[in-house]
Amino acid sequence: MNKSMFIDAIHEKIGGTKKTVEEVVDAVFDTITNALKEGNEVSITGFGTFSAIERKARQARNPRTGEPVSVPAMKAPKFKAAKGLKDAVRQ
Repeated sequence: MNKSMFIDAIHEKIGGTKKTVEEVVDAVFDTITNALKEGNEVSITGFGTFSAIERKARQARNPRTGEPVSVPAMKAPKFKAAKGLKDAVRQ
C-alpha cells in the first residue's frame, strides 16, 4: 500500500474530501518526523513507538569491488510495534 492508497482507504472509511484526508495524513507524518528530528519519541497506544537512534561511524565494504568504505555516524528512525498491532497482524 502506498500513500495514495492509504489516503483512499481512510477517505472510504471516514468520508469528507480527499484533499482534507490528504492534509491530515501529511500533518500526522510531518508531526512524527519533526518529533524524531527533535530527539523525541512518539508513542501511539496499541500501535507502536517511533524513535530515532544514533548509529556509530563504521567501516563497510563495497560489494562490487570489495573496497573499504567509510560510513559516517547518523541518526536513523526506528519503530517498535505494540502488542495490539503484533496480535492483529498474526491473526
